[in-house]
Amino acid sequence: MFSILIAGRLPQVNFQQVSETQFVIPISDVDHVNHLVVFMTGQIPFPDNYGGGGNWPSTEGPSWIYLGKITNAKPSAIFRINKLKDNESKADSALALFSAFQHQTAVPTDGLLGISVEPLSQLEQQVQPSDVTPTTVASNVEFVSKMLNNFVNYVTSFVQNVPGTSEQIVPLSIVQTWFNNFQRRLSENPNFWKTT
Repeated sequence: MFSILIAGRLPQVNFQQVSETQFVIPISDVDHVNHLVVFMTGQIPFPDNYGGGGNWPSTEGPSWIYLGKITNAKPSAIFRINKLKDNESKADSALALFSAFQHQTAVPTDGLLGISVEPLSQLEQQVQPSDVTPTTVASNVEFVSKMLNNFVNYVTSFVQNVPGTSEQIVPLSIVQTWFNNFQRRLSENPNFWKTT
């Protein structure tokens, strides 16, 4: 169902299914890997409204770091792992991580990639850490531009004229309301601004 491609290596398809919805693949010599291309082989599609979340073992306890997703509509992705690798991450800690994984069949030599099949609605809520997603000036500019556009559109709808002058004001409570709403929406879905 899945395959990975690492520059300079043959594609690997030796994912092991360790639960009904979770798959892992060991990655050897991970110190020389900066990016992983993960793709669907085309043999078995995801069920409708499902996708696969790519995950990397965290070095800070029994958890996984979300790398991104693949879906039937977007059947491949490039995951950046060079900032996630840790030489101290060995088989013992990696095997205990993926919560429902009781099987110890996928013993990593240096690294381990997990794919968890989940509803798209759950995958959309997951957030990549900033050191996984390459930050670009363009994406920062887009975010700031959309945020300020939203702010100006919101507060200008509450403009009040100052009697006897040509000045206009916006009550501070309106600015505070916008700020609280924006923070709430950002905490519920950090990518909400990309759809507005």
